[in-house]
Amino acid sequence: MICLGIESTAHTFGIGIVSFEGKILANEKSAFTTEKGGMIPSDLSKHHESVKDVVLAKALKSANLSMKDINLISFSAAPGMAPPMMVGLRFAKELAKKYNLFLVGVNHSISHLSIGDLITGAKDPVYLYVSGPNTQVVAFAGGRFRVFGETLDLGLGNMLDKFAREIGLGFPGGPKVEQLAHGKYVELPYGVKGMDVSFAGMLTKALRLFKQGVSKEDLCFSLQETSFAMLAEVAERAMAHVDKKELLLIGGVAANKRLCQMLEIMCKERNAGFFAVPLEFSGDQGAMIAWQGVLQKNDVVNPEKADIRPYERIDEVEVTWA
Repeated sequence: MICLGIESTAHTFGIGIVSFEGKILANEKSAFTTEKGGMIPSDLSKHHESVKDVVLAKALKSANLSMKDINLISFSAAPGMAPPMMVGLRFAKELAKKYNLFLVGVNHSISHLSIGDLITGAKDPVYLYVSGPNTQVVAFAGGRFRVFGETLDLGLGNMLDKFAREIGLGFPGGPKVEQLAHGKYVELPYGVKGMDVSFAGMLTKALRLFKQGVSKEDLCFSLQETSFAMLAEVAERAMAHVDKKELLLIGGVAANKRLCQMLEIMCKERNAGFFAVPLEFSGDQGAMIAWQGVLQKNDVVNPEKADIRPYERIDEVEVTWA
């Protein structure tokens, strides 16, 4: 049995193909990028429409399969930006009707957690979920995923992207900030408030310092060191609170080597295991949607009833598959 997953919540249109046993057969994607400026939802929709058939063809070719071999289609139903999500929904419905298949709409954020478990072998971790709009400390407890801490304003990825955009680095900005992060430290606001974090003040101060002539290298280095230390603090506190011995870093910012290094040091000091999702599966992609579809194979609906839920939180989802 094989599931095809469609990801379209933001800048990436991805299609993954995964067996019901958890073997990843294909994971193809196309990401929207700019040299200047950020993400405009209508531009994302146009991008996704223009690449969806090509990405599907690449995925099927990579898996050495045809649509007749697919048994289930899953799509990212929540959360995300509605315009690009609608492209994925329409494409999923089109394929499901054409090939007489059921659909399952899955939560994009939970899909990040699940693919992390599958790829790394983590058993019962605290999840540090850090992507563009998301910065959350999550753990499974009491029959559902619970958020123990989160950003009060910007997600870390969006903060780094916005800083990069404002100083002319283009989008996505996170990898470019990482490349430039080899300066000296300048003091920035350390925004830990209980178990939550705040990045808005840090961003404002960094942009002000840039206008005053502080170098890009110094500011990129300082943004990373300060924000990553904040994440290590709240993640460690969550691990102590729920008495878990594993930390799993997921989401697009998991690709950052310095963040991984700081979290690994913290976990070693606690005699805990540290896991980070590898680059191919850290950002948005279709394989995670396909695998979550496999886990939720009993939650299928007819294509006519499928819809998106752009504002659904991770702790609002009833876990039916654990």
